[in-house]
Amino acid sequence: MDLSKVTLEIFAKLEQKWLSHCETTKKVRILSIDGGGTTGIVAGAALIHLEDQIRFKTGDPRAQIADFFDMIAGTGVGAIIAAMLSADDGTGHPLFTAREAVKFITQNNSKLFKVNKLAGVLHRQKRFSCKSMDKVLKETFKREDKTVLTLKDTCKPFLVPCFDLKSSAPFVFSRADASESPSFNFELWKVCCATSATPSLFKPFPLTSVDGKTSCSAVDGGLVMKNPTAAAITHVLHNKRDFPSVNGVEDLLVLSLGNGPWHGRSKVGSNGKCSTSSVVDIVLDGVSETVDQMLGNAFCWNRADYFRIQANELGSETMDGPRIEEVLNERGVESLPFGGKQLLAETNRQRIESFVQRLVASGKTSLPPSPHKESAVSPLAKDR
Repeated sequence: MDLSKVTLEIFAKLEQKWLSHCETTKKVRILSIDGGGTTGIVAGAALIHLEDQIRFKTGDPRAQIADFFDMIAGTGVGAIIAAMLSADDGTGHPLFTAREAVKFITQNNSKLFKVNKLAGVLHRQKRFSCKSMDKVLKETFKREDKTVLTLKDTCKPFLVPCFDLKSSAPFVFSRADASESPSFNFELWKVCCATSATPSLFKPFPLTSVDGKTSCSAVDGGLVMKNPTAAAITHVLHNKRDFPSVNGVEDLLVLSLGNGPWHGRSKVGSNGKCSTSSVVDIVLDGVSETVDQMLGNAFCWNRADYFRIQANELGSETMDGPRIEEVLNERGVESLPFGGKQLLAETNRQRIESFVQRLVASGKTSLPPSPHKESAVSPLAKDR
């Protein structure tokens, strides 16, 4: 008997078994959508192409984004879109497709961000109507039977940040907390209003949990988490009830969608001085870009598991066909480990298509649907 040949065959079979295990082992897949602006033009373009490609690759014309992600997070307008892609219609499917969600934001933009002319006169600056946004979102997050949806009524784990003026600290809404206790369950439309309440544009938004025991005076989540990707990853790493197999970033596949830089709308003076509005824009962009750079470092050994889609300068915020194409045809940008960015050879379109290839290869998600009942919920780890 040729021992060397037998040994080679044994190692070949072991290698085949190991590779087969690696191919079938699923990573937990996270979708994060930035705040910024009022139309979500960058994220909207990316999401439409993402869902179109999922349907093309699977051959399923009814496939939706929530079918292939285990966790969805968003801030500001990104949270509104994320909620629309996550809200359970009562059958375990999302209320909206990506195209429907983007169309809704476009068609209702003037209602969501309706200028309050009286407030503008009194305060000498533009201010949006809280009542107009409240009305639109309250009608949006209802089922056909008029059931008002809450954080528990989402197809997948869901996370949205805001800043609470009462505690002077970030406040993070999540399906995990809502499932654990009604004291952390809030109506979805209120969560979206809370994370969108940009100071000077909206009044702080007061909201109370469904059992009336937890209250919050919320302002825009973008002030502290314009890019909620790090919060979503941290949540997954510590939420052992929903994600028991996750031990580190090597177990994750992340798609982070930006919404374009804010600083393009505020100019620095020729003397080098920054206006207050410029400083605010720089801070908001800085928070988002810092998160991107930190995550780039965290995924440095498995960089293919972290995708960031972001646009450079966009002259208009109109979400129409040409603008969507412009976003998709821009070359991708990637943060460098020690600061700065590099322009990639691939366009945003190509990077999304590459991501979808991996997404579809691992199949649909297998997480349980939204927990509609109060019972039988094991407590989350205390350090969540």
